[in-house]
Amino acid sequence: MQGLGNDFVVIDGVTRPAQLSRDEIHWLADRRFGIGCDQVLVAEPATDPSADFRYRIYNADGGEVEHCGNGVRCLARFVQRQGLAGPGELCFQTSHGLTRVTTNAAGTVTVDMGPPVLDPAAIPFNAAERAATYRLAAAGEDWTIGAVSMGNPHAVVTVDAVETAPVASLGPRIEDHDAFPNRVNVGFMAVLDAHRIRLRVYERGAGETLACGTGACAAVVAGRLRGLLADEVAVELPGGELMIHWGGDNEPVLMTGPAVTVFTGETAPSN
Repeated sequence: MQGLGNDFVVIDGVTRPAQLSRDEIHWLADRRFGIGCDQVLVAEPATDPSADFRYRIYNADGGEVEHCGNGVRCLARFVQRQGLAGPGELCFQTSHGLTRVTTNAAGTVTVDMGPPVLDPAAIPFNAAERAATYRLAAAGEDWTIGAVSMGNPHAVVTVDAVETAPVASLGPRIEDHDAFPNRVNVGFMAVLDAHRIRLRVYERGAGETLACGTGACAAVVAGRLRGLLADEVAVELPGGELMIHWGGDNEPVLMTGPAVTVFTGETAPSN
């Protein structure tokens, strides 16, 4: 499946268990020897009685991560397509809490991403106190960043144009920076006006992807905290557009975008 070109191998672990090793996940994600994807998603029975399903997210390198905005939209469509759930609202259990998702008649999916986490210790990010921006030394220069968690950590760098942003060179330097104990996703944001931005994201463990839902949410939050953006923002990513709404302090971030099935099948990673 894909959401704005951010692509996933989505696995039904509800009708039968799907226990995957790190090597098997890496094989599935390999674009030459496996199926190929940015992340592997597994739907499982919920252990929290208030959730419909549990879902787990693995990056292409086999590491498990906390959240994926594009992925949860695809997962909602997947469980409906598999006949595991009906239309409308679903609640997914993740490693960071519960995520509520609503499938829309137009083919889009709206995700309640919850309030952003801005306390540095909770992101986690090594800073003395919360601020709208922080200074970070990387690649021989000082950079101004926003730091936000949307269930996973994000650093947001504001640039004049995403086309010339140093994504390939600066992205991995910030991803592994000592200031982020769990590594970090890095967004490069160009503000077009108060209601529209362009964004490229270097994702930890995956590199640059065509779209990142949590990255789009984090960028809008970071832009609003700096007084650059309104509460409703269209985010242009290389793979397409997401609509992000954030009302401010303690309000949830709402993300709306597509979720598309590319093909279905069966595979055996051991073969």
